[in-house]
Amino acid sequence: MDYRSAFAISAAGMSVEKLRLDVTALNLANMNSTQGADGQLFKPMRVVATLGGANFASQFEASASSLTSLLPAGRIEAMDVAPRVVHDPGHPDADEQGRVKLPGVNHLGEMVNMMSALRAYEANVVALNAAKTMAQRALDIGGAA
Repeated sequence: MDYRSAFAISAAGMSVEKLRLDVTALNLANMNSTQGADGQLFKPMRVVATLGGANFASQFEASASSLTSLLPAGRIEAMDVAPRVVHDPGHPDADEQGRVKLPGVNHLGEMVNMMSALRAYEANVVALNAAKTMAQRALDIGGAA
């Protein structure tokens, strides 16, 4: 059995989950910013994990030839959400009515996303350790003969 594929799958999963954590941290860090370096209002981001093929049949056929076609790739895209408007007349970016536009970051949703990414990352670590243990035991059996 080739354990490298199990290691590669777990590594790809951990990579995508780390990207989700990084994007969540970025969203939370910019939650109260009024404008970015480009002068525009920050748009919350999200990670979209996709597989190489269009459907299950194409993925199944591709799995016979290459493992890399099965590994998820994370893509970051901006979400199209309405900004939050708060009343703060003392803010330097307030308009004539004292309203300030802030990014439409959903704090609760980001926290749930962070917990979900952490749990998925931990699950990938457990799977990686299980594959490592199986490979080590196989080597021990082969060496004892």
